Amino acid sequence: MNNTNKFKMFLIRNAVPIVFLVVSAIAIPISRFSLDYLVQEMLIRLSRNSFLVLSLLVPIMAGMGLNFGMVLGAMAGQLGLIFVSDWNVVGLNGMVLAAVIATPLAIFFGWICGVVLNKARGREMVTSYILGFFMNGVYQLAVLYGFGSIVPITNTKLVLSRGYGIRNTINLDSIRRCLDDLIPLEIFGIQIPVATFIVIGLFCLFIVWFRKTKLGQDMRATGQDMGVADSAGIPVLRTRVISIVISTVLACYGQIIFLQNVGTMNTYNSHEQAGVFAIASLLVGGASVSRASILNVFVGVILFHLMFVVSPMAGKYLTGDAQIGEFFRVFVSYGIISLALVLHAWRRHADREIARAQFRGQNADGGTKK
Repeated sequence: MNNTNKFKMFLIRNAVPIVFLVVSAIAIPISRFSLDYLVQEMLIRLSRNSFLVLSLLVPIMAGMGLNFGMVLGAMAGQLGLIFVSDWNVVGLNGMVLAAVIATPLAIFFGWICGVVLNKARGREMVTSYILGFFMNGVYQLAVLYGFGSIVPITNTKLVLSRGYGIRNTINLDSIRRCLDDLIPLEIFGIQIPVATFIVIGLFCLFIVWFRKTKLGQDMRATGQDMGVADSAGIPVLRTRVISIVISTVLACYGQIIFLQNVGTMNTYNSHEQAGVFAIASLLVGGASVSRASILNVFVGVILFHLMFVVSPMAGKYLTGDAQIGEFFRVFVSYGIISLALVLHAWRRHADREIARAQFRGQNADGGTKK
């Protein structure tokens, strides 16, 4: 492959982060935000969102693609937070208790998702997306009608005025920033959530270690070729289910970390935003449906949320209406997923053409091997 083709393939593989870098470079000066403000916002959003995005890496390693079913884990985390808020367990103890309550639910949801995706091999992403919609209906039915009637809720501030059903917004003051402020650190007026970054760092080490384990190697083999993995004696279907269960449990913990940072929970919508934004962030970082790394996670979170911060003000100064920037953010969230899927299909086609040319005894640039 000559230098021209190498450069072309580099642009194809990194088109999304390059576009975001260019747009951000243009929007930052227009938004007129100070450097200190942008650095503080990026640190907050890194600590808030990184765990959720990291939970997507395991299914990609197992060849399951982008796990839109991670919203099931987010639902489990929110159910844990509802119970903690009802029991008024405060601080880090409340956050840990919410995770303990939510873990068996997340395992169950992940198992359901994994079993369903095994029935839809080759169409995992669209299936997990639709499954997320279905389970969202089940979740809303349970929270809107089951809590307060079947499941006892003693805190009247959580229940709707009719006597059952959880309110649209729950105040999480009892656990707000309990992890972020556990180890306070301020440098030049910028607050750094050290404890949260330590948890995220430990998670990254876990992923690096997990890839080297027997289960991690099985997942990588399954992701590369299920037929070869099955011939090698790897329980392919079981391995795929385990990858989804792990991702769902991790997404549950990520949602709890996210909401303790925000301090409020939108009972019926928070989990939906978590899934779309996490997947979009990973794709913005240069990941694809079949390949993702820890570096992609952090690059993606920074670029995607930098765009989220600067676009409303840039839209306001350019057009006089900040709402234009808000529309742009929604457009980017869904558009970047569509673009990444198109680029993935294009890239697979290009790789097949190169492999076919090499198989015929030709170089990728059309020359003949000697």
